[in-house]
Amino acid sequence: MQIAGSKELSEQVLNQDLCTVCGACVGLCPYFKVHKGKLAKIFDCDLEKGRCYAHCPKTDVDFEQLAQALFQQPYNGDPLGIYRRITAAKAGERTGTGDFQNGGTVSALMTCALESGMVDGAVLTDSDGLLPKPKLVTRAEDVVKCASTKYMATPAVSCLNEAATDGKTNLGFVGTACQLTGVAQMRLNPLEKSDFVDPIGLTVGLFCTWALDTRQLMDFLSTRVDLKTITGMDVPPPPAEVFIVKTGETVVEIPLDEIRELVPKGCGVCPDMTAEWADVSVGAFEGKSDWNTLIIRTEKGEQLVEKAVAEGYLVLDDFPAEGLEHLTLGAGNKKKRAKENVAKEEK
Repeated sequence: MQIAGSKELSEQVLNQDLCTVCGACVGLCPYFKVHKGKLAKIFDCDLEKGRCYAHCPKTDVDFEQLAQALFQQPYNGDPLGIYRRITAAKAGERTGTGDFQNGGTVSALMTCALESGMVDGAVLTDSDGLLPKPKLVTRAEDVVKCASTKYMATPAVSCLNEAATDGKTNLGFVGTACQLTGVAQMRLNPLEKSDFVDPIGLTVGLFCTWALDTRQLMDFLSTRVDLKTITGMDVPPPPAEVFIVKTGETVVEIPLDEIRELVPKGCGVCPDMTAEWADVSVGAFEGKSDWNTLIIRTEKGEQLVEKAVAEGYLVLDDFPAEGLEHLTLGAGNKKKRAKENVAKEEK
């Protein structure tokens, strides 16, 4: 990987409208800031090589290098990434209750990780009103307060960067594919800093086809509903093809074709639907809205799942062959679209 600086990051990513606001370049220096879902470089920097460029998931990502570092095996190009097994999962009684999206598996796993001491803290995505907001939690009881999918681009990695700067280690991190790619890049210590300490203890990836531009979504929804009345949002698995907005007792269905207009351009060149660079990845279970699909990728992820099941945080079930076929098709299609879109950009 050839590493450059913030000037090149601006030219290759920001100016090309490819940024997905993952936050990988924020919290490292004073030059990059995020406000209401938008990233901006507020000062020029003359460094020839910077962590901002090296960590960005939209620069030159070496999949083979990441696979060897995280999984100790070659990158195989599988639509679902490298994994050990796939299962159905949902939160068990010990997790408690919350505003879970689907089965609550992410909350169950991170609650277990904190209460068992597998991690000392966790970077999650909370909300400030409707706006997503990254948050570092250190108490297990705070995990479920951050439950539910936000569907908007969130600079979650910035919170991890700030925690690492403060000397915090053994942290859990929950994020989407682009965020996990940025985290994986960071963990390689690409600038070979002698004082580098990997702050990560455990990663949980979220399935993601796309996220939405925060400001555009707020403007769009304001023409349909009173923003103050929104209590939640959802995108049901195919073949629904709708974006659901919950407002108290009312449910508003918006055709996905209208919502896709609000997807950042950078999402279109992302080849990863299932957060391949995580210890475990979690997504919706097609046909069972109160369950999740759980992909276990690493030994540490396997240990967490086994502990969560044994201690009542998590319940598992068989994952059907038909579900695996559909999941593989969806992930493969995202890789195909990303490749096609990259080719268009290069013309």
